[in-house]
Amino acid sequence: MLVFLAAAILHAGIAEASPAAPLVVLDPGHGGSNAGTRGAGLHEKQLTLVLANLVAQKLRAGGVTVELTRTDDRTLTLRQRIAHANRRAADVFVSIHANASPTRTQRGYETFVLTARGVDVDGRALRSETTTPRPGTDADIALVLDDVERGASQWEAADLAARMQRALRDRRGKDGDRGVRQDAHHVLLGATMPAVLVEVGFLDHPIEGKELADPAVQQLLANAIAEAITEQLAE
Repeated sequence: MLVFLAAAILHAGIAEASPAAPLVVLDPGHGGSNAGTRGAGLHEKQLTLVLANLVAQKLRAGGVTVELTRTDDRTLTLRQRIAHANRRAADVFVSIHANASPTRTQRGYETFVLTARGVDVDGRALRSETTTPRPGTDADIALVLDDVERGASQWEAADLAARMQRALRDRRGKDGDRGVRQDAHHVLLGATMPAVLVEVGFLDHPIEGKELADPAVQQLLANAIAEAITEQLAE
């Protein structure tokens, strides 16, 4: 009975919050004083903003509403990024990053989803800061809805991560596929929608870094990310 009631409440909450067109929030990693890693004369914060804009352009051409957590070189906290997605009741959240390694020998791409602990414990601890607005809904019920959505969205997040890896593999080759991984990335904590973090490659690698700085490769990466999101939204 409780499960049935929660499902009914969840359905009502989603119906009120969802916009007519799908809303995707893209998060260009780093920014401002937090430049991220560097390679091939390029800071991570610059690469992620370029990629986010290319992905947004591709998605908008397909009728998807897209917002970026930042559109310029500004500093944002990790909580501000996911709070933006929750506040806007986004359908999908994707945080875009480039990787680095101490030895500068690693290369490849990988996509992260939250660990079960990140969903069940850390996300709940942060829920007062990342609650999705639900006009006309009792505050206690809104918190229950958020908790239900966080758990349910992890299945979809795993699907999105798998799609992301597959789309990147089609364009970057299977040798660079580092797989879908779980981690307690703070930028994903508290998400009430499918949320993933994608590392498009190692910017500090002497070869891959130069590839990531190539506009043609950047477009391929953006196409892969947009394709994965589009497929996810179509489900």
